Amino acid sequence: MTLSAPHIASTLSACTEALCAWYAAEKRELPWRVNASAYRVWVSEIMLQQTRVEAVKGYFDRFMTALPTVRDLAEVDPDRLMKLWEGLGYYSRARNLQKAAQILVRDYGGELPADYEKLRALPGIGDYTAGAIASIAFGIAVPAVDGNVLRVLARLTACADDVMRPATRRSLTALCASMVPQEDPASFNQALMELGERICLPNTMPHCAVCPLRALCAVADTPMAAKLPVRAPKKERRVEPRTVYVLLTQETPSRVVLRKRADKGLLAGLWELPSTLQSEELAVPIEGVSRVSEWLPLPDSRHLFSHIEWHMKGVLCFVTVSSLPPDCELADAAALAESRALPTAFRAYAHMLPTWLGNEIANGKE
Repeated sequence: MTLSAPHIASTLSACTEALCAWYAAEKRELPWRVNASAYRVWVSEIMLQQTRVEAVKGYFDRFMTALPTVRDLAEVDPDRLMKLWEGLGYYSRARNLQKAAQILVRDYGGELPADYEKLRALPGIGDYTAGAIASIAFGIAVPAVDGNVLRVLARLTACADDVMRPATRRSLTALCASMVPQEDPASFNQALMELGERICLPNTMPHCAVCPLRALCAVADTPMAAKLPVRAPKKERRVEPRTVYVLLTQETPSRVVLRKRADKGLLAGLWELPSTLQSEELAVPIEGVSRVSEWLPLPDSRHLFSHIEWHMKGVLCFVTVSSLPPDCELADAAALAESRALPTAFRAYAHMLPTWLGNEIANGKE
């Protein structure tokens, strides 16, 4: 690595000054930057993990309206929480938010502590999120190093080591820590994040011409910029063929059979349209449910998880229900709208449920 190169050692102060000046002039107006309380910063940072800024804006406003305080988050019904999170994915983030909120109510009077280590000890809060909350909400001069920041620092220093290796991350984090100003760590950390999101883009040539660090960057305007940061190739996803069953009752209005997934594993604890690994013969996968119409084919769909790829065939049929296992229920349109969140994996079929449950089809015929 070139972290100790003379030009880097002599320009850290200049980098910090240039970044903060650029941020003051160019920062975006984002909902969580208005009244940047620790709670609002925390929720926004958790939502922004693995999720684009534009996608988060609407979710953040809705979440804050429904759950304006830590105590509201701690006490909300878990199904209502999942409904507020519906479509954001990575639902363990929401569950960890509630676990942490309950700890905050129990141990800290419903407030986030102004202490990096105590923040770091809360469920779902890692080094980056603790640094973001501490610096933005409390003005504590600690780094907040996420993927965007790693990319900026790797290019700034021409670091050709794998940024996913712990030793590399530690070195780049230490560099970032040496740059964080005591007087305004919030602006500095947010400037680095924003630079990575808007200018120092991933998997392509960055917009060096408009970068405030252009004159200080080791790879600006060179082909090397597009090759950094270095990351070890990800393992290929395992393909899993599945059948998704839309099982509608015959009464008017119809209801749909939902099943709650196991508490551990993929999509843990979430409601789903029943699904099974694909087999040659279709069969209703729920005890106490009997098919009364032909299987109606639905469009194929695909969903990517971090390590698995679902290839789905959908089928719809009308059923009678004599009884349901404890992990299943019949849901009407109101329940789906208000309290039953279905994972994005089932979006290709779930988006039609309001129509199907609104009696525009009946008894298997349009």
